Amino acid sequence: MEGVERLEALIAALIEENQRQNLISKPSEAQMWVRHIADSAQLLRFVPRETSGTWLDLGTGAGFPGLVIAALQPEREVVLVESRARRVEWLERMTEELSLPKCRVEGQRLELVTPFKARIISARAFAPLEKLLRLSAPFSTKATTYLLPKGRSAAQELQAMPRKIRKMFHVEQSLTDDEAGIIVST
Repeated sequence: MEGVERLEALIAALIEENQRQNLISKPSEAQMWVRHIADSAQLLRFVPRETSGTWLDLGTGAGFPGLVIAALQPEREVVLVESRARRVEWLERMTEELSLPKCRVEGQRLELVTPFKARIISARAFAPLEKLLRLSAPFSTKATTYLLPKGRSAAQELQAMPRKIRKMFHVEQSLTDDEAGIIVST
């Protein structure tokens, strides 16, 4: 199964599962490719091809962006953190169905996950920036790249941080939403 095939299978399964549990908003089903798939995949533009190491996705929910990244880069170790049991079951089923042996699901709160060195940390709609940085600190190293889609609040959230934190990050324009930003570590 190739990347696009995996993504098509993910979309079909997601729309079906969305009838049982609210993984995404009903209106966003019609814009699945842009709103969820491309929005997640665009994070790869900030990761040089030769970058190896574990990708940690916090509060992955329906698998965005982590499951999309794993589908596009099945050779990469991806860890999806999600505490809600029904979503954990869904994510585990998807990693199996999409043949993603290097993608694993941590079905618990981030605070309970045994820390490891993450090369990339992503989070989409997980927590306010201050809390996100605090909770992810045990997984971060000097080499860790943060990729944090924050929507319209990106610049505002970063501006509210202390100066030493602001110097470590910048905001990139989202390719899928003219009003959205992605907080990226420098």
